[in-house]
Amino acid sequence: MSKHIPFETALRRAEVGDVSIFYREAGSREHPTVLLLHGFPASSHQFRHLIPALADCCHMIAPDLPGFGFSTAPEDFNYSFDSLAKTIEAFTDAIGLTRYAIYVFDYGAPVGLRLALARPGAITAIVSQNGNAYEEGLSDGWAQTKAYWANPSPTNREVMRGMLTLEATRWQYTHGARDETQVAPEAYWLDYALMSRPGNADIQLDLIASYASNIGLYPRIHQYFRERQPPLLAVWGANDPFFLPAGAEAFRRDLPKAEVHFLDAGHFALETHGREIADLMRAFLGRHLA
Repeated sequence: MSKHIPFETALRRAEVGDVSIFYREAGSREHPTVLLLHGFPASSHQFRHLIPALADCCHMIAPDLPGFGFSTAPEDFNYSFDSLAKTIEAFTDAIGLTRYAIYVFDYGAPVGLRLALARPGAITAIVSQNGNAYEEGLSDGWAQTKAYWANPSPTNREVMRGMLTLEATRWQYTHGARDETQVAPEAYWLDYALMSRPGNADIQLDLIASYASNIGLYPRIHQYFRERQPPLLAVWGANDPFFLPAGAEAFRRDLPKAEVHFLDAGHFALETHGREIADLMRAFLGRHLA
């Protein structure tokens, strides 16, 4: 007889309209729920270590966004951040989530914060790991992307394909890491392989164009922070080439009680500092959700 593995992560699917959402789940539903929202170009795979680390005290749910990971990518889906958020909102309904904390990273931030705007009463707390919500958090590395937003010509769109290569994907994972050997190569190889599926490059380019809408949403997000004062933990890879530490510090402008911690890590801080992030989350969620 095989030995029982505590807090084993279950791999599931939920049908949401035309999208089949793949998700990972662990922990008891009697515990506070944490909805984990991944970034570009990743998937719920990035939470593979965090989920079991907190499943003893939290109900952990990590879906793959449409067009990412092992969720389906319908051809007629509108690949915008509004559509991603509406699909994840419908996903929470499909699996019966009514109140939950959100862990937002990279693309997961505009998705999760749209959920907060749509259903502010559902959000119990926010953990932002390099999930930006302020313009001062945007580094100079966004210059090329901003040129694409200003002029989404075929030429500028073609330039953005450089973000979809294996080398660019590997660089996102390893840049700023204190020790690159701690970054599991299967993480960026998996992302690259999934982006290389037929049609997926255009999905990613559409979402890069749509990211401009997130900047325009910042004032509404700041108003939500000021009015609702959700508990917020910002745990930031300080060496992130995309989202600067100033973006984490800015949360305190609208959320004076926000807890802000910096790690000697890059963009994908979970790859190298998963234990530290789990410990910070455990203490933060214990204070606010117990």
